[in-house]
Amino acid sequence: MNHSFYSADRTTHSKIVIVALICATAVAGISIAAHSSTGDEATHVSVIKAGKTATVASAIELAVR
Repeated sequence: MNHSFYSADRTTHSKIVIVALICATAVAGISIAAHSSTGDEATHVSVIKAGKTATVASAIELAVR
C-alpha cells in the first residue's frame, strides 16, 4: 500500500473509494434510523410570532432583540 496519495496505484484509490462509500452509507443509515417520525407528527407545525423589539442596554454594549 502506498502512503502517498499522488503515487498511489489504482488498487489504493479503489480501496479509498470503497471505504468512503461504506462510511457514507453508514451515516445515511444512522440518520434515517434516528429520524423517527410517526405519521402526523411531521404535518403539525406550530408557528411562533415575534413580539415587539426590546432594547437591552448595559455599560459595555447595546443589543436590540
